[in-house]
Amino acid sequence: MPGPAPFHAPYAPADEEIAAQLLSAPFDAERSARVEPLARRLLAAVRAPKGMGHVERLLQEYSLSTREGLALMALAESLLRVPDDSTLDLLIVDKLALGAFDRHAPASDALLVQATAFALGLSTKIFAAEETPRGLVAQAARRLGMPALRGAARQAMKLMGGHFVLGETIDEALSRASADDARRWRYSFDMLGEGARSGADAERYFAAYAASIAAIGAKAGSRALPERPGVSVKLSALHPRFEPLSRERVLRELAPRLLALARLAKRHDLVFTVDAEEADRLELSLDVIDAVVADPSLAGWDGFGLAIQAYQKRAAAVIDHVAALAEAHGRRFMVRLVKGAYWDTEIKRAQERGLADYPVFTRKAMTDLNYIACADRLLAAPRIFPQFATHNALTVATIVARAGDASAYEFQRLHGMGEELFEALLAEETGARCRVYAPVGPHRDLLAYLVRRLIENGANSSFVARAADVATPESELLAPPCAIIGEASRARHTRLPSPADLYRPLRANSRGVEFGDREAIAALLAERDAAPAPIAAATPSAGHSGVAPRELRSPIDDSRVGSVTEADADAARAAMAAASRAFPAWEATPFETRATIIERAADLVEARRGRLIALLQEEGGKTLDDALAELREAADLCRYYAGQARLLCAEETLSGPTGEANRLRRRGRGVFVCISPWNFPLAIFLGQIAAALVAGNAAVAKPAEQTPLIAQEAVALLLEAGVPREALQYVPGDGAIGAALVAHPQVAGVVFTGSTAAAQSVHRALAASDGPIVPLVAETGGVNAMIVDSTALLEQVVDDVLVSAFRSAGQRCSALRLLCLQEDIAETALAMLIGAAQELRVGDPRALATQVGPVIDHAAQARLEEYLALRRAEGRVLYAGAAPQRGRFVAPHIIRLDRAGDLREEIFGPVLHVARWRAGDDKDFLRLVEEIAANGFGLTMGLHTRIEARIRALAEMTPAGNLYVNRNMIGAVVGSQPFGGSRMSGTGPKAGGPDYLRRFLREETVTINTASFGGDAHLLAMKE
Repeated sequence: MPGPAPFHAPYAPADEEIAAQLLSAPFDAERSARVEPLARRLLAAVRAPKGMGHVERLLQEYSLSTREGLALMALAESLLRVPDDSTLDLLIVDKLALGAFDRHAPASDALLVQATAFALGLSTKIFAAEETPRGLVAQAARRLGMPALRGAARQAMKLMGGHFVLGETIDEALSRASADDARRWRYSFDMLGEGARSGADAERYFAAYAASIAAIGAKAGSRALPERPGVSVKLSALHPRFEPLSRERVLRELAPRLLALARLAKRHDLVFTVDAEEADRLELSLDVIDAVVADPSLAGWDGFGLAIQAYQKRAAAVIDHVAALAEAHGRRFMVRLVKGAYWDTEIKRAQERGLADYPVFTRKAMTDLNYIACADRLLAAPRIFPQFATHNALTVATIVARAGDASAYEFQRLHGMGEELFEALLAEETGARCRVYAPVGPHRDLLAYLVRRLIENGANSSFVARAADVATPESELLAPPCAIIGEASRARHTRLPSPADLYRPLRANSRGVEFGDREAIAALLAERDAAPAPIAAATPSAGHSGVAPRELRSPIDDSRVGSVTEADADAARAAMAAASRAFPAWEATPFETRATIIERAADLVEARRGRLIALLQEEGGKTLDDALAELREAADLCRYYAGQARLLCAEETLSGPTGEANRLRRRGRGVFVCISPWNFPLAIFLGQIAAALVAGNAAVAKPAEQTPLIAQEAVALLLEAGVPREALQYVPGDGAIGAALVAHPQVAGVVFTGSTAAAQSVHRALAASDGPIVPLVAETGGVNAMIVDSTALLEQVVDDVLVSAFRSAGQRCSALRLLCLQEDIAETALAMLIGAAQELRVGDPRALATQVGPVIDHAAQARLEEYLALRRAEGRVLYAGAAPQRGRFVAPHIIRLDRAGDLREEIFGPVLHVARWRAGDDKDFLRLVEEIAANGFGLTMGLHTRIEARIRALAEMTPAGNLYVNRNMIGAVVGSQPFGGSRMSGTGPKAGGPDYLRRFLREETVTINTASFGGDAHLLAMKE
């Protein structure tokens, strides 16, 4: 029997629709009557004097709502991975300064709390509050000695880790599990680790999984499924590019690996569970699972399973798909139902991606309600063995009351948590079973996992944290989720706006596409492929040019895209004259009308997304995600500047003495010349023009020579939106035409984005003019650096470096050019980075799986190749990728430098330079920053560290206009991360920021002596 169709369900349906369905479910009074008494007994067991486990007591002592709790999380996340003592000392001092750990007396009988209170309380007493941060380490060394302090802190973190991790090796975990009462608990072993970043990572994780399955199988005994132990695997650990856009590659490379592990698990008749990933990888995960379970070699085995997250709105649809899959293959599947551990990540991603709604519920009670509905669905499926993972006493009691036969399902709990809850349940419910989800791995590798579990279970909405708080009444803890929700209209969190409303009231968020939603990506591609042919011939909007048409060719494959007739001097003058004539009427247009027109242009950008994306790819060489991101930025800029105009252009009444009226008006300056680059031919081009127009200026726009077709398409949209034809002039041309426009006597301002050399030429031309002094808004490039110290999480560093350095083929002014690695971690970081870079696919950007497209033209390609040849001759190339021969491709390269200061120029392409720095003390960090600043640029900068004092120090002294901490360095969000630099990187104000529009406006103050008419009538009439 063939399997079901590939999984699909609405990605983010409305909460209210689901709530209405869940709340209308039939009410079973008899079963409900059983729930509360059992829940009360289970809660009493948890809250008993010896009921709380070590972890619950830790959360009670160090609540996440306190500074101490947050500091403890920060230490646990990073301390064990720091290899050098000097950085470790700074980290310890930094975190202990956040809280009063000496107030936490080691009075608890829980060893974990005692040890934590002792180590951290002792440490904070060493570091007196009145001491300066610089003197802390020296003081500590004199009083106790830093080695002793480091040892105490490390031991506390290892003890904490030991309560979450069953063993550092699978043999240790098996031994510890067998020492426990194996008849009481079943086990599922989870091999801890981050997702694979390289092929070598994937192979290492595969080998670890295989070895673990063999070891577990050798000691599994003779009991039958489902009583046998199992292993949990992460698909993201088995492939370095486990992402929706790499679907074909993932199915080709990952599915065989998962099948091999499944066959090994079948040989030992173990439980084999595929762990849940993020929402955007759900469809891809199920595609892989569908392919694997269809293999005939797994027939007759009932141990295959997967985890399903109840906080996902598609959970019920996933259960139905798995049930259909089991029926099709005549097998029983294991399904672990969890509530979900990455809620905050899912919320942030939906906001960033501009989705219509969230893929997860925004209220905890909705997740709890959906969990029970999913549990009913699992219990009703004849070929599914449900595994209910929860630490919530009410959820446990509800499932027991609804399930009936206790042998038909099992509960699951995390190792180190929930033991008292399930001890009470097993003692009361005959036949009930519980499996321990037991992480296995070195303590150093458990850090991210440990903190995620602590935050998840320590959050204010968590049952575990609330149960540990004796101030929380029993009635509140045991309130049924249906009663908390009450009605469908209350399904949403009232303080969490939808992604579309994130930036209101100023503007709407631009509409994005979830690449993990096959329906959404198919619709986008259909629009792109069906889009009518864009303008094939770009021409100036005024005058007649005597320049012969020039052919335009795609950077992808040199195919013809269209042609451009560039302006000559006469056409440029005609454009300036037309704009000057149009200015008075446009400036007199009410600002509300101007703002509405610019917002209409944003709507048209989104409505014509297929056509614009096709052109951005053909003419600009952009990958699909880059093209979509640029389209969204263009819409955001239009809406943001429209919103700013409403705030700034309204007349203001100013304070003053009696008998006088003072009013401030902001008005357009005249004709603005807008000169934009090829690397953002839609967003920057449209953003410059939108700012000029909405402020009441006329605009003369000169696009980059490489991308005139995209620019003319944008002009057409603005005209369609309602901009008067003469108020916006389109003047394609080379640098000479740009210079002629800048030198025109009727110029009232220039906005420029491009190279530093070209900006300096514009600056000199304006300074030499005998006409009015006009503003220049310039944004240029930079030698953008990222500093990484040894507290950083290297997996996160690698992800952020790859995006910052190589996305858009490195052709962003914000792109990372210089990576400064602390020498203690440099070798490890470089190996990870090179391994990850090897997985990047360079090629045709129209292909979904391409991560790096072409550079813009032959000249750019030649400059980069010449530069790389010189570095190759010097023996400085650490990594050189592979690129197609046809087209204008340059593969990612990594270049070794001796010092950070050796890079003095911007290399505009996929070239990353790496230097090492020594961290003997914090002065070394400050010297490094000064060395970077000496290059004269000041655009973007990045820092990866867990030391907050270091973050504050860099924020105070950074030469950059945009500082990014523990994230990538590109993709500034309009209104949230205004973009622009200083020194050789630009003039400011920042694009997409609250001050940008002011540079396009002139201020006018009107003062009227109202008493001149015979006195101040208002003052004289004022009542006492």
